[in-house]
Amino acid sequence: MARSLRIEFPGAFYHVTSRGNEQREIFKSQRDREKFLGYLNTATERYGAVIHAYCLMTNHYHLLLQTPTGNLAEIMRHVNGAYTTYYNVKRKRSGHLFQGRYKAILVEADAYATELSRYIHLNPVRAMMVARPEEYLWSSYRSYIAQSPAPSWLRSDFILSYFGPNRADAQARYRAFVEDLLGQEPSAPLKDAVGSTILGRAAFVEHVKEQHLGKQAVTRDVPALRQLSGRPRPEAIVVAVSTAYGEGSKLTRQMSLYLCHRYSGAKLKEIGKLFGVRESAITEASRRFALRVEQDEALRAGVGKIKEDLKI
Repeated sequence: MARSLRIEFPGAFYHVTSRGNEQREIFKSQRDREKFLGYLNTATERYGAVIHAYCLMTNHYHLLLQTPTGNLAEIMRHVNGAYTTYYNVKRKRSGHLFQGRYKAILVEADAYATELSRYIHLNPVRAMMVARPEEYLWSSYRSYIAQSPAPSWLRSDFILSYFGPNRADAQARYRAFVEDLLGQEPSAPLKDAVGSTILGRAAFVEHVKEQHLGKQAVTRDVPALRQLSGRPRPEAIVVAVSTAYGEGSKLTRQMSLYLCHRYSGAKLKEIGKLFGVRESAITEASRRFALRVEQDEALRAGVGKIKEDLKI
């Protein structure tokens, strides 16, 4: 299974979600939810996590959190690990509670924090568990709109600051902001995440790539890193070669396979499926075409033009 890309640095802001193994329930009682919130509290005390928003569903949860010291993995080991231990002891079970690793998307806070908080707070409405978000007791929304006391570890001030300096006015404006989407198609800001890893404007993505991905090698095991590193998808390579040399020709197929193997970073299985060949044949076909490129000046120029078009 492909590994998830983790980008950690001081001050990073994340949308985090984790689901129950095989989509099973991870919260079965009020006590379960209270214990989980308790682990969020200790995550802020021991590891410096800053929790901006949360929502505990039935078989998954959502967090909007910040890591002032760049220690997301440590925070999540504590939260998921401690809760799994509690859950297993309580129910006399063993094994994994969560489905693989948690999913964390790095977020440009100034551009997406308010929208993501709304997305999180509307989760119970989208799931048709309640008609209005304030009816749901296990999210931070009621604290945001002053319908219930906020836990000491919840930091609603950051997001509310986007709605004005006066807290009462900001709470009213935030409530109107959330309710603006009631009865409409659900907003899905996370669909815009690059490589399912970074959610932000182009300048933010480039900054993260330059400052925090420069030393990470591109690998076939991390698809998100390939995408963030500017590697073209195999399908894009095929289109570029077909445009230059025509669809369906033998040369187009050979050049496309060679470029996919050499420059896409895709797995051999993925390339083999695209071209309808065995994985074992890809490396040999690519090697033979590379020899032709070395010996044929016109072919070498053609490959160079395709690479220029694809920015590789």
